[in-house]
Amino acid sequence: MKLNDGIRAREVRLIDANGEQVGIKSKREALERAEQAELDLVLVAPNANPPVCRIMDYGKYRYEQQKKEREARKKQKVINVKEVRLSPNIEEHDFNTKLRNARKFLSKGDKVKAAIRFRGRAITHSSIGRELLERLAEECEDVGAVETKPKMEGRSMFVMLAPKPDKDKKKS
Repeated sequence: MKLNDGIRAREVRLIDANGEQVGIKSKREALERAEQAELDLVLVAPNANPPVCRIMDYGKYRYEQQKKEREARKKQKVINVKEVRLSPNIEEHDFNTKLRNARKFLSKGDKVKAAIRFRGRAITHSSIGRELLERLAEECEDVGAVETKPKMEGRSMFVMLAPKPDKDKKKS
């Protein structure tokens, strides 16, 4: 943002410190008004005809902007993608362990990518893998929702599960 002597326009539309339009003034006159008020002349809309300038405390303005950005960053939630790997011929106990991990990740608010890697001739039975992924998604239905249906990518098939939003959080 350009301010004070950095403004190149000859004439500017001036807005005073209270937010009221003063009118079209020369750059020199606008700078004098800003100095009298012990504030800065800031170029707000450079593409307007004539450019719009505002009299304000630029340091305070920058501080408030940075404060808003910090608040916005605090409210942001970082979502991680955790991966659970299965195999097409997985045993029941191993499946339950992977299921428990996926449910734990979803309840913590992370997305889960459940993937099956087909090795050798197992790729000819991709329907087994699809059924396995659909079963996993079905078992996680109460804590997560299917984001992408099971799909093949090279020798692996995967499904994305996203955490369900909590109803309690929405009310507060």
